[in-house]
Amino acid sequence: MTNLQLLNALLYVAEHGCKWRGLPKQMGNWHTIYTRMNRWSKAGVLDRVFARLQEEQILAIRIEGVCLDSTTIKVHPDGTGALKKVVPTPSDVRGAAAPPRFIWLPRMLGAP
Repeated sequence: MTNLQLLNALLYVAEHGCKWRGLPKQMGNWHTIYTRMNRWSKAGVLDRVFARLQEEQILAIRIEGVCLDSTTIKVHPDGTGALKKVVPTPSDVRGAAAPPRFIWLPRMLGAP
């Protein structure tokens, strides 16, 4: 897979709002695309690529980080229907020290 194919797949997901598994077969294996995108994202490559594309006015895109997990959205204890635990479990302690989870969510703004 070339870098251009990867960028086209990323833009397809951003424009259509589909899941990775929903990518058309001609774009390549969705897992390969997701794995490279994840690696590039962690290394800061995607930020640099999209910044450069916007500088050259080739692409208008806004990247948002959305954080949704159990530490963000809490349900009132009465809403769960269960008794509240008094002693913290090991998973509660691990969750407090873990880094927040997020979803990389690019949005197409339109043609420049």
